[in-house]
Amino acid sequence: MLPLVSIALPVFNAEKTLATAIRSIIFQTYYNWELIIVDDGSTDNSLLVAQSFKDPRIILLSDGKNKGISSRLNQALDLCEGEYFARMDADDISFPNRIESQVHYMNEHSNVDLLGTGILIYSGDGVPQGTIPIREKHEDICRRPWSGFYLVHPTWLGRTEWFLKHRYRSFADKAEDQDLLFRTHRSSCFACLSEVLLAYREEPRSFKKMLLARYAFLKAVFHEAMRTKNYYIMFRLFLLQPAKLVGDLLNIKFGFKSSRNPVLSPTPLLLKNWEQIWIMTK
Repeated sequence: MLPLVSIALPVFNAEKTLATAIRSIIFQTYYNWELIIVDDGSTDNSLLVAQSFKDPRIILLSDGKNKGISSRLNQALDLCEGEYFARMDADDISFPNRIESQVHYMNEHSNVDLLGTGILIYSGDGVPQGTIPIREKHEDICRRPWSGFYLVHPTWLGRTEWFLKHRYRSFADKAEDQDLLFRTHRSSCFACLSEVLLAYREEPRSFKKMLLARYAFLKAVFHEAMRTKNYYIMFRLFLLQPAKLVGDLLNIKFGFKSSRNPVLSPTPLLLKNWEQIWIMTK
């Protein structure tokens, strides 16, 4: 029986978090999956960590080269055999019912191409920081394309044929997800489950890192807006992105929380579930 879900997990120097990420997939309540781990030229012990798992559903690829996340995701796409293609990052943790919930939704909504979920932000020591507001419907997710799309990349599960039609582009690395969403939002249908089904590890942010991410987003979206002659989007991009950079600076240097997306307090039930998941996957 062919796996219904192919999960792509690109890895670069993630020896400290990779085992936890892999365990979170092995512990899924949904069993019909393949996990394609693609090492992107790691120089630490990431490869050894991945090799320590003997589950026959895990496929490990390594060529010793560093090609970037878009190239590795496309490589996984070329090898996948599932009807659905899902994302996973090497420092995040999928809740046990994540894949089952997403597959059920996609089976019931044939018009949806790509589905995300809610996330719990946590620090490296497992301390939960909060959740972020979710936009569930396509029109809400895509309301302000010049500002970005509210669909967190490592939560994605979509139809493989859609991903094969709209492949990742390496020049957009660091904003490869936003580039893909921008290119496809007019002809596709996105959705997001309000349920928190992935724990997103967030390290202290640096202004340099945020600057590079903003530049990658601006470059990718401007390139597509230019190609399609969407001058309105181009105007809004150059109007908004500098303001966002100022917001990043105020947040990182001076702690102004109003300059970034709001983080909501997790519910007691979510905290209880997270505590169990953290212990189970460590």
